[in-house]
This record gives sequence, C-alpha cells and structure tokens, in this order.
Amino acid sequence: MKLLRFKKEGVEKTGVIINGGMVEIRHSILEAAQSPLDDLKRKDFHSLEEIKILPPVQPSKVVCVGLNYRDHAEELNMDLPDEPVLFIKPSTTIIGHRDSIIYPYHSQQVDYEAELAVVIGREARFVDLEDALDFVAGYTALNDVTARDLQQKDGQWTRAKSFDTFCPLGPWIETDTDPSNQKISMKVNGAVKQNSNTKNMIFPVEELISFISHIMTLKAGDVIATGTPPGVGPMHVGDVAEVNIEGIGILQNKIISHK
Repeated sequence: MKLLRFKKEGVEKTGVIINGGMVEIRHSILEAAQSPLDDLKRKDFHSLEEIKILPPVQPSKVVCVGLNYRDHAEELNMDLPDEPVLFIKPSTTIIGHRDSIIYPYHSQQVDYEAELAVVIGREARFVDLEDALDFVAGYTALNDVTARDLQQKDGQWTRAKSFDTFCPLGPWIETDTDPSNQKISMKVNGAVKQNSNTKNMIFPVEELISFISHIMTLKAGDVIATGTPPGVGPMHVGDVAEVNIEGIGILQNKIISHK
C-alpha cells in the first residue's frame, strides 16, 4: 500500500495510491500505515497531476548509515565495518518529490547518494533484533545529498550533509515490500549512475533499527537512511536526479542555483 501526504488548494491531506490515482483518506499517514486498506475511511479521488506531493513524513531526525553496501566498499577498496557508522541529517534538510535541491555557494562538488529509507511507525527504544520490523511503518526513497568537498575538508560529515534541501524524501511510503531484496538505482538526466540491490547491504534493516534504538530513541515518523550503493558522483545546476527503488517508485528532484 502506497501512502502519501499532499497539498491541494493550500490544505495538507493524506492519500493512498489506487489504480494510478490517489484517494484522500481520513487518517494520518502513520495511522494509515497500521491499518488494512479496506479499513481506511476514504474521501475524494484526485489525479496525481492536480496535487503537490509533500515529503511523506516530517521526522524529528534522519539517522543515516555510512558505507553499508558491500559493492560500495569494494569500489572504495575499504574493509567492511564491524558496526554501522552513523550520522544525522537535521529535519531542515527534508524536501519532497519534485522539490528543488539548492546548490550551496559554499561547495564546488555536490554529490547524489541513492538510498532506501525506513520510516519508523512507533517509538522504538532497546528493540530486539527479532522484533525490529514490527516498528516499521513503511519504506521510501531518499537522496543523501552531500557537499563532498566540504566533507573532505572538514574531516567529519555534519556541514557537508546538513544544508537545507539536502534530503529529498518520497514520493510516498510503501508499507508492503521486502527491504532485503529490492533493486535500487540513481539516474542523473536519464543516465544510470548507480545500480545495485538492497541484498548487498552489510547491515540489514532489522539490524540497523535494533542497533540505533540502543543508542537513541527513534520517534514515530523518524527516518533511517540505510546507505548508498557504488557509483556516487557529482550533480550540477540544472541536473535532474532520480532515485528509483523497486516496489516503491521514483523520487525526482532538480538541482538549482542558490541565487
């Protein structure tokens, strides 16, 4: 089931994708994620062309995982980590499908990173591995935009990962998918730049949820970005970046100048 937040005539609403269109529902997106489709109270039908798709959630934080694909580690000639490497993107980085990524004047190299994102459905703290997937509302696509030159200059990742608009998310949440075996790719201006499968993750989704929940409380609506496959590279002003995750959909964003 694909659930989304959208805006029409200035009002924010929730919907479910049905037959290529979208039906408005009387639930929050996290409430709907816990309910069967037949139990959702439905309202009006809308075409996707007549609405503005919003980021599917408004997380308190985005917890990101560095170097979590075996093929990416091979590409970089790096040893596999013993534990997940974590960093956080602030909530102010979040934008939605077809919103613009602003290229900051501070940087000369802004890179794309296609990622599967996990949306937490209820508060998670000290979660056992075998219970971890019970805390998932669904999955979506994410672009972990990074000012690579600043990352290398600073020696840590906060500034490089934290510019406004540096976390495109969406277009919706898919509640029914297998996160352990989905194709994931990035296209820039229609050319494939990244192409892998989530089965190449070093730490699977359930292990990430359990590990992170023993460090910090994951709130309902928080997002875990599960790492990027090989092929990371630069974007330029005017480019269109598309994250495509099998079973979920395509997240598209254009890069614009800071003005």
